[in-house]
Order: sequence, then structure tokens, then C-alpha cells
Amino acid sequence: MTNERTGSTAPERAAGASASPDRPASGAPSGNDLTRQLVVAISAVIAVVGSFIGSGAAGGQQVQDAAGGALGADATLVAPGGGAFSIWSLIYFGLLAYAVWQFLPAQRTDERHRRLGPWVAASLLLNAAWILSIQFDLLWLSVPVIAALLVVLVVAFRIGLALRPKSMIDALVTDGTIGLYLGWVTVATIANIAAVLVAAGFDGFGLPPETWSVTLVAVAGLVGMALAVWDRGRIAPTLSLTWGLAWIAVARLTDEPSSVVTGIAAIIAVVAVLLTTVAMRIVAMRGAGWRHAAGRDPSAPSTH
Repeated sequence: MTNERTGSTAPERAAGASASPDRPASGAPSGNDLTRQLVVAISAVIAVVGSFIGSGAAGGQQVQDAAGGALGADATLVAPGGGAFSIWSLIYFGLLAYAVWQFLPAQRTDERHRRLGPWVAASLLLNAAWILSIQFDLLWLSVPVIAALLVVLVVAFRIGLALRPKSMIDALVTDGTIGLYLGWVTVATIANIAAVLVAAGFDGFGLPPETWSVTLVAVAGLVGMALAVWDRGRIAPTLSLTWGLAWIAVARLTDEPSSVVTGIAAIIAVVAVLLTTVAMRIVAMRGAGWRHAAGRDPSAPSTH
């Protein structure tokens, strides 16, 4: 129906009502979109600079050597072996790829990236803040920073699940990177908390250290299994989380401090997370097949 005074149709009036200078109608670019893209790109550069500092390449100490070696592979029973940290190269590569990908014009007005952008930028800045807290020997500060980083990544991951990618490239660059990031930070958070407690002289309330290490490994495994159920078997978070757990097993079975019990617990956690992921992946694929057979679009989000 056309309005006799304005000559506009009902859909046009509805679109105009929902749009504003700050938040335009869907598909319409705004200054906020460009600002978001710039903030994500700049945050990625800051995070990469922080990674160079954390690697010791820019004059700082390597993270595992800073803060008196509190985060070294031999600092606690749940510290991953040194080789585990090579995953950061892949994560940083993915974050830089995302910074470029989201900056392309096609992503400027995409609602998915409008919602993801601020959270990804926050994760990048928190990453840099965590490295600086270690470099300045503020080990106690690293715990709230990495905890905040974990929460931010959970929110970003949730947005990625709610708003499906429009292409395989978007799925790989965006969801793959956030998933790897989340899985690794889950393990890193547990290792970080243990390191701070040990450095502070925590005696475990008199319980044997291995009781605590097995408990923390079990928590990481349960979180990994919960993630697999939540995301219906996505591969990226499982890969990085089990990578971290596997390196805890390697460190405890081949390095000091030695702990066969902790190493075996980490191996069990890896297997449990992998089996849960495979099971949920099969369930998701069968669900897609059933929806397709029923005439529904298999790419449409499930209501169950």
C-alpha cells in the first residue's frame, strides 16, 4: 500500500523506521562499518607486535622464560611441553587472514562480521595485554586477562555458531581461526592459573600435586567434550585443545617434573574429546541428511 502523502510503500517505511545514521538498514554501509574494520585490522597488528615481543625477537624475553620461568614447560604438572607453543604461529596467521578477510568490501555490511568484529578486536588486544603482563612480571595480572580473553572468545564462538558462514572461505578463515584460538586458550588458562598458584606458594590444601594436576586435566577434557557437544563436532577447537593436552602428556612423560599419572590422564582426556567430537560430527551429518530427505535445506540451522 502506498502512503498518499509520501508516496512510499509499507516495506519502504518499515525499512526506514529500522534504519538510523548509527545503524543503517541491513546491507547499507555506514561509517561504523569502516571503523569496525579498521579497529580489527589495527588490533591484529598490535597483537602480532606483542607476539614478537613474547617470542623474544623484539628484545623481550620469551614467554616461558619471563616472570621467573613461571610459565615454562617444567614449572607445573599441567604445563604443556615447549613444542605446544608452535600453534601460536597458526593462530596468528589465521588472525591476520581474518583481519584482511573482514576488511574486504563484501564483509563491510555483513551482519555476521558486524557482530564478530568488536569481539575479535577485544581478543587481540587482550592477547597483547597478556603478553605485556608476563613481560613486566605481573604474573597475578595475567589470570584476569586470560580469563577475560577466554570469555570473549566464547562469545565470538557463539556468534559464529548462530550466524552461519556464507562461504567455505569464511568458514575456514573466521570459524577455523576462532575455534583454534578458543581451544588453545582453554588449555592455556588452566596452565596459567596453575602457574600463578605455584608461584604464589599455594600448597594445594595439603593434597598431593598430582591430585590437582589430574583434576585440572579432567576439567580441560570436560570443557573440550562440552564444546564438541555445543558446536556439534567442529574440528578446529578440538584440534587445538587436544594439541595442548597432548603436549601436557608429552611433558609429563618425557620431561621434568615427571608424572606418569598426569600424563596418562592427559592422554585419556585427548581420546575422550576426540571421540566426543567424532560422535557429534556423525550426529550432525545424519541430522543434515534427515532434513534433506524431509525436503528441508540441509544448510539451514537446526531448531533442535
